[in-house]
Formats: sequence, C-alpha cells, structure tokens
Amino acid sequence: MLTMVVHGPEPFDCGDVRRLISSPGSMRIIVAGVMGRTAAEESGLPCECCGVPPSQVLAHLDGPTFLLNHGKTQESGRTFGEIIAGRLGRGLVHVECTPGTVFCWNGGDAVLAEYLAAHLGYTVKSEQALPQGGGPVREVRGCVPGEPVFVNGIVIGRATAGTVVLRERDGTVEVVSGLQVKPHGLEKLARSGPVHLSGAWCKSGQIRRRPPARGGERRDRGRVVVLDHCGHHFYDLLTPDTCGILAIGDDTTAVTGHIASHRGIPVLGVTDGDRDGVVDGTFPEGSVVIAVTTGRDDEVGREIADTVPAGGTRWDEWVACVLKMVEGRARIALDQRQRP
Repeated sequence: MLTMVVHGPEPFDCGDVRRLISSPGSMRIIVAGVMGRTAAEESGLPCECCGVPPSQVLAHLDGPTFLLNHGKTQESGRTFGEIIAGRLGRGLVHVECTPGTVFCWNGGDAVLAEYLAAHLGYTVKSEQALPQGGGPVREVRGCVPGEPVFVNGIVIGRATAGTVVLRERDGTVEVVSGLQVKPHGLEKLARSGPVHLSGAWCKSGQIRRRPPARGGERRDRGRVVVLDHCGHHFYDLLTPDTCGILAIGDDTTAVTGHIASHRGIPVLGVTDGDRDGVVDGTFPEGSVVIAVTTGRDDEVGREIADTVPAGGTRWDEWVACVLKMVEGRARIALDQRQRP
C-alpha cells in the first residue's frame, strides 16, 4: 500500500489530498502537525493523526511512501523538503504543491516520483539535501518579512529577512539575525523549559489561513483543560470528558479557539493584547476572552488555573466565578455565551 504523509492544513484546505487519493490503488494517509489534524478532521477523509514531526513519521515507515506539502511560497516549500530529507539521511519523494513539483531527494524512488507527477501534472526534480546537523545554530528559511516567527508554538518576534538565524545557548534561544525580537516571547519560551533547537518546532507565518469549520456538541459539565502558552499541545491534553479549555496567552488563545471551533469546545482565553496574528480569531459558542488590564496574562492566567477543579465542573458556572475573581483587573474582550 502507498503511504502519504501530509504536513500542515493547506493540502487539505486546497484540495491536494483529495486529488491524490483519486489515483488508482489504496492509500494510507498519515497527518503530522496540530493544524494539519484539524483540517483533516474537517475534511472527513479517513486519516491517521500523529503528534510528531514528519521526519519522525517517515523514519519509521517501510514500503512506498511520500511527503505531501503545500508551502506558502515556492522557496519555503522546497526548503521544507530539503530539511526533512536532510534529517532522514536517505531518499525521499516530496510532492510540493506550490510550484507543482515532485522532488526526488537523495536518490529517492524515481518510479514513484514519476507516477505521482503524471497523475498531478507536475514536473520531477532530482535534488540533494545535506545532512541536518544538531549544532547550536538553526536557520528558519522561507520567511516573509513582517510575519510572526515562533519556536515550539511561542511567537518570539517578526521576521525582517527571508532567513531568521537562531542560536541555542545553555538551553535558551538567542536571536542572531533576521528577527525583530519580541522580548516577552523569548521570556515565555525560556520559562517553558530548556530548548534544543535541533529538535524544536520552528515556523514562520500563520499556522492556518482558512477559517475553521464549526461543529461538535458542547458538554455542560466535565473537565477543564489548561493550555499555558502551548496551543500546539491541544490534542495531547484533550480528553473525551473535556467541557472547556483555559487558554493562557494571546496566540495560544487564538490557536485554541480555532481548533476548538471544530470540536464545539468553549474557551476561556486570557490575553494581554500582544497577539501576533497566527490565525484568525474564531471561537465556539460559550467562549469568553478577557484582556488583562493590570499585570500580565501569565500571572492572571496562572491564578485562574489554580481555580480549575480537579474533578468535573459546570463550564458556565466556573467561567462566571472566574470573571468575578478578575473584576477590576481584566475586561471582557469577547463574550460568546448565550444570553437568557
């Protein structure tokens, strides 16, 4: 059976996955990435979802396999494939939809590459990728000046060049070039624990450009999940009895609202007004977003997190108690609760 590893939401949102599964023969679809999983669920296509990077998925697969990506630019798409091929250290067939090219990296399966190119009307290019080292310096290539750049889901600044150069020093991240730094973002990243750039999730631009599909039935009562500046861990922490999510941080709130819309799970977002436009702001019914006016979202968010019951709770009642607790220190920026 042919296996397709899909990276990100764009191949689903743009119809690339459907085009490929229309080819003769059976195909296994494995999805890597948080927003990729969201788009996959919305598509209704039969997929397996994996919470690890594409290179780790590909490394454990046997038989005919290829990587599918839809980069925001031709350069970023090719660069992505080069990085994955360099990490694998072996041949890779990479279908890149932005330029309409099937890359055959490091002597990959040429027959498979030609087959996919013929089905899609793409061209084939044979390329070599250098091994990706585990040194202290990491380049984030294919950036568009002005767009957010983040490490492990935390925005650390905005790109000022096509390539952002970062350096790891004693588990912390320093900016070498190409970035207008967001100091508070670097502080948040440092507090999240030691960062090893060789294995970190580094990305630039919006996580997803398409608005989310709404759906799912709300639970009035259940468990509240806490996401503290880590929206990319949404699916890792979600359980069947989740009735709502406490999201701490501007971008975490935006990402969580986007993903939760498809599941119909309400969000209580704690922000302080430094949102970086990772996704469009969309939230399911029952959600409330507060903007902290005294202190920072980190501090107020941790205080709210301490009130999350260990067992079940009624979402609307808990949110009402939280709003009373922060009265005078935060204002309601968005209220999606139903009015009597």
